[in-house]
Amino acid sequence: MAEKKIPLSKDELEALTKRFPTPFHIYDEKGIRDNAKRLKAAFAWNPGFKEYFAVKAAPNPYLMKILKAEGFGSDCSSMGELLLSDEVGITGENIIFTSNDTPAYEYKKAAELGAIINLDDISHIDYLEEHVGLPELVCCRYNPGPLKAGNAIIGHPEEAKYGFTREQLFDGYRILRDKGVKRFGLHTMVASNELEVSYFIETAHMLFELVGELSRELGIEFEFVNLGGGIGIPYKPEEDAVDLEELGAGVKKLYEEYITGKGLKALDIRLECGRMITGPYGYLVGRVLHRKSTYKEYVGLDACMANLMRPGMYGAYHHITVAGKEDAPADFVCDVTGSLCENNDKFSIDRAIPEAQVGDLVVIHDAGAHGHSMGFNYNAKLRSAELLLRENGEVIQIRRAETLDDYFSTLDLKGLTAFEA
Repeated sequence: MAEKKIPLSKDELEALTKRFPTPFHIYDEKGIRDNAKRLKAAFAWNPGFKEYFAVKAAPNPYLMKILKAEGFGSDCSSMGELLLSDEVGITGENIIFTSNDTPAYEYKKAAELGAIINLDDISHIDYLEEHVGLPELVCCRYNPGPLKAGNAIIGHPEEAKYGFTREQLFDGYRILRDKGVKRFGLHTMVASNELEVSYFIETAHMLFELVGELSRELGIEFEFVNLGGGIGIPYKPEEDAVDLEELGAGVKKLYEEYITGKGLKALDIRLECGRMITGPYGYLVGRVLHRKSTYKEYVGLDACMANLMRPGMYGAYHHITVAGKEDAPADFVCDVTGSLCENNDKFSIDRAIPEAQVGDLVVIHDAGAHGHSMGFNYNAKLRSAELLLRENGEVIQIRRAETLDDYFSTLDLKGLTAFEA
C-alpha cells in the first residue's frame, strides 16, 4: 500500500508560509532522485538504457536539471519544451521530440538541437523532408489499434489521434530507407497511469516482435525501442506502486528471447516516463479559508482547480492531508473545494478527512506531475509558486507566483483609450 506522508511537519510548513504565501507547489528532491536511481537500476542490464523525462509532466528547469544529473534526457512535444531542455543543457540525442500536428518551425528547432525526431504519421515524412530535411536517425510512433487494449485514461488506441497503423509503419520505414535514412528507432505509447506490470511487458513483447518483422522484411536494423511512458502512481493509499524491478526483469526476459535470441542487433531500451518520476514527490499546499454547511459540508481552500485541474477534469483522486491532524480520525465527510465559478472546482467529493477548521493547512498529494503544468487563468486566477525541498532541508523557490502585472501583460490596455466600442 502507498504511504501518504508529507516531507515537512506542520510547524515547518507554517514557517514556510511566512516566506511563500499559500497556495504553492513543493517538490521533494530526495524522493525524485531516489526514484530516478531505482528506475535506472531496474534496467541496468541494458547498457544503452535511457529515460527521457516527459517534460510536459513538470516543465521546470530546476527539476529537469536534477534529472539531467541522474542521466535522464527529455521527451519534448513543443517548442517551449525544446527550449527548456536546451536551457539546462539537454541537447542532441538526449532529446526525443514526439509531437503531432507539428509546425515546421518546431521540427526545425528539434533538428538544430540534434534531437531524435519521432514521427507521428506517414505523411510527416514528406513534410519533414520538405521543410527541414530528413536526418540520419528517424523514429516512428506505432499505434497498434485493436491489436492492443488501451486503458481508462488514454482510451482505445484505435480512437487515439497518435501514430502509424501497422501497415503504414512498414510503408513508412521502407520510404525512409529508400530516402537514405540510415538509423532507426521504434516507439509506442498506449497507456497512461497504468499500474499493471503485465501491461508494459506485453507492450515490450509487441514491439520486440515488430522489430524482428520490420528488420527481416525491410533489411534495416533498429538502434532502440522506446516503450513509451504511462507507468502510473498509486494515487489512492490502498493502491500499490508499479514494481520496477519486476518490470525490468520481465522486459529483459523478452529481450533475450526476441532480440538477442533471434540474432538481431542489440537494442537500447528507452522510456519516457513523467508522472511516475516526479508525481509522488510533489504537493499542493493550501489553507482553509471558509467552512460552509448547506445540503452538505464544504471546506474551501485558497487553492483551486487552476492549481490542480486533474480532479475537476478527470474526477481523479488525490489524497488529502490536514497538516498536524495526520493521526486524527478521518470522520468528517465533505467536499474540498476552490473558489472558481465552476462547480467542478472540487479537489474531492464526499471525502472523509479529519475535520478541518478555518486556518488549517491542507496538503494535496501526488501533485508533482500534471499539476502546476496544467494550470490556467480562468476567472483571472493567478498560477502559484513552485518550491523545492533540497536534500539538505533547505527550501528554495524555483518559480515565483504569477502577479496581476503578469496577467495583464499580454493586453494592450493603453490601446483602450482610443478604442471605440
